[in-house]
Amino acid sequence: MSRTPSTTAQDFVPFATAALDFHRALNLPGGPLVTTRAELDALHSHLVSLHGLLDAHAVRVGQLLPAEGDHLRAARTRLWQTAEHLHAAYHAAPCTGFGEVPDPEACRAGLPEDAPELTVCQRHQRTARLVRRRTTPADLHTPFTGLTHR
Repeated sequence: MSRTPSTTAQDFVPFATAALDFHRALNLPGGPLVTTRAELDALHSHLVSLHGLLDAHAVRVGQLLPAEGDHLRAARTRLWQTAEHLHAAYHAAPCTGFGEVPDPEACRAGLPEDAPELTVCQRHQRTARLVRRRTTPADLHTPFTGLTHR
């Protein structure tokens, strides 16, 4: 198996990165001081997609190159932790139209308060199932990645 990317495959990751940079440059300097729930939902969606990409790479690469696979698995775990914090930020943000912080139990119903437009909780719960299959609780709660390969 070749480690060089195929010249026929289109690499869309640089476009996603450029779109995020463009969004930040256009919307944050003059935008609102408080992040909206819609933006937090969109950022969570992006992180979950990136988590899926890293998961696919970690599974494939880890079988061939254990040291590289360890790093990709650690990155995937840290990305999930980031998604967890973003999900919590979503629930800490004021509700659209209400201006109040929601009850923490609202997520357990499966839909956020702004449903059906925003689906952060459903997406988060779907990804959590994958995370539980691929990682241990110790992996998710340790500040050290456990990497020993160089």
